[in-house]
Amino acid sequence: MQDLELTYLKSLSKQFPTIADAATEIINLQAILSLPKGTEHFLTDIHGEYEQFNHVLKNGSGSVKRKIDEEFGNTLSSRDKRSLATLIYYPKEKLELIMQEEDSQENLEDWFKITLHRLVQMTKRVASKYTRSKVRKALPKDFSYVIEELITEKEEVQDKEAYYNEIIHTIIRIGRAPEFIIALCNLVQRLVIDHLHIVGDIFDRGKGPHIIMDTLSQYHSVDIQWGNHDVVWMGAASGQTSCIANIIRVSARYGNLDILEEGYGINLIPLATFAMNTYADSDCSVFSIKYGEDYDMKDMELDMKMHKAIAIIQFKLEGQLIQRRPEFDMADRLLLDKIDFEKNTVTIDGKEYAMKDMDFPTIDPADPYRLTEEEEQVVERLRHAFVHCEKLQRHVRFLFSKGSLYKVYNSNLLYHGCVPMDEEGNFLKVNVYGKEYGGKELYDILDHYARKGYYSQDKEEREKGKDIIWYIWTGPNSPVFGKDKMATFERYFVEDKSTHVEIKNSYYRLMDNEEVLNRILREFGLDEKCHIINGHVPVELKKGETPIKCGGKLLIIDGGFSKAYQGKTGIAGYTLVANSHGMTLVAHEPFESAEAAIRKESDIFSDSIIVETAPRRIRVADTDIGAELKESICYLEELLAAYRDGTLIEKGV
Repeated sequence: MQDLELTYLKSLSKQFPTIADAATEIINLQAILSLPKGTEHFLTDIHGEYEQFNHVLKNGSGSVKRKIDEEFGNTLSSRDKRSLATLIYYPKEKLELIMQEEDSQENLEDWFKITLHRLVQMTKRVASKYTRSKVRKALPKDFSYVIEELITEKEEVQDKEAYYNEIIHTIIRIGRAPEFIIALCNLVQRLVIDHLHIVGDIFDRGKGPHIIMDTLSQYHSVDIQWGNHDVVWMGAASGQTSCIANIIRVSARYGNLDILEEGYGINLIPLATFAMNTYADSDCSVFSIKYGEDYDMKDMELDMKMHKAIAIIQFKLEGQLIQRRPEFDMADRLLLDKIDFEKNTVTIDGKEYAMKDMDFPTIDPADPYRLTEEEEQVVERLRHAFVHCEKLQRHVRFLFSKGSLYKVYNSNLLYHGCVPMDEEGNFLKVNVYGKEYGGKELYDILDHYARKGYYSQDKEEREKGKDIIWYIWTGPNSPVFGKDKMATFERYFVEDKSTHVEIKNSYYRLMDNEEVLNRILREFGLDEKCHIINGHVPVELKKGETPIKCGGKLLIIDGGFSKAYQGKTGIAGYTLVANSHGMTLVAHEPFESAEAAIRKESDIFSDSIIVETAPRRIRVADTDIGAELKESICYLEELLAAYRDGTLIEKGV
């Protein structure tokens, strides 16, 4: 036995000091391997739509309903099943309505009794695929003992029905039924989904990314693959000023400045004051607001001025960055110096176009990328506000701790955008600070620098990392952006729509090429039977596009969660469910509201497409966790052998 192995076994013996302890753990782990794998839930491109996100999270993309159908079959009416599902999704809110509607205490107690019995049955079903230890850890503290009694068979109790009925009767009699119902509903939600994957773009467009982040940070098991709209917020939290300007501009464009001011408590008064003074008499019509139903129209004029002010600041800051980092190869995005202030035109790719707006009081034609003194003050105050925003910093630390640019999990490769490729399907080589990277190496080096941009104590390395974060957001060879340019300037100032076109990376043309997809899978250490799960580009169902590519080898699950995209896609998002029976893609119709779901017991109408059916039920042994458990069993068996041959001595025997 080698010294290193013996050292490890000695360390392991502290946790399992006797033959009996080691043997018991081997038996336990071996038994876990035979259990069905837990259900994985995949969501992407949420874009701040917190109500729809929250509902899909609660219903597990239909998983709760499927469990209700499995448990009750034809013994419950469709209406009763719908009511039970709504209660599980929104227990507190639904209980308040029920308690208002029931006309007598007797009727209410009957409802409590029936509901508690049904919820106990549901809890038993969803808990059945887990070990008792795992279920115990998930139990709410206040009711853990009682719930365990109700969902555990008592062979020694002769009259089991009377035993369980007495427990439920007592819960109702002492006035704890509402709290107990809420606890059971939350437990069912918790156990229906074992692990959640967010395949990018939590932020921008919708009103509630901060609410979504609060929800995710409380979720029992989650990982995140960063999208470009997440990365730009991560850059802003690190103090990268181009990222800060982008965030504020996008928030202003969609009438969502409240996210920053109220959601995160970031002070925008310096920008508002600057915009009112500097652009008081300016034409801001180009900077119109794409507002929703709840937008306060009295804010329109100020928001348009702020929108213009921050957009000009953004173009200046990005110009400075592009000049500072020539290795990013983005000189084509330097457009302020291509404006002819006498002819009111701009030259893009050698062609001259008329400008829709030429009212730029802060741009010096001789030095267009220089910030004015007032702009510098605004940028510094905004940078300070972002860097010192406790809530934003907490959310971004969560993104770094639970997230990455890609993830390999249970034979699936998850990433938000694309693997940059040339026209032949070879991995593009991208210059990152003097060295070229492609494929998996490109992802790894960008991830590495992004973390340096937030955490590094070395000033130079931190600045390089912060600039890489901006590149990940908008760079032509960034895996999470995947287009030749971000045509923000052109969309604001040039009428000719041909300049607005953002050409996608060749990857998107090659998504049905099996040889190319197999190459990607091998690059990330997977075999050709595995899947790629992809977000970022909305699937336009109304145009006949399909989210299932190359016979199911690649799945694009962005179908328009964001309301801003639903007119284009024709649906309200795809999600994916992978359980012990296979993989199911779920297409969702638009969600009305949480209030409608509670009062009308309306759910999101979802159409399920079976992507893959497992030839046999998938066990824990077939998963990544199973591989870890098998490794643990091997070491425990070596420990057992070491005890038995006297290499190690049992303790306390």
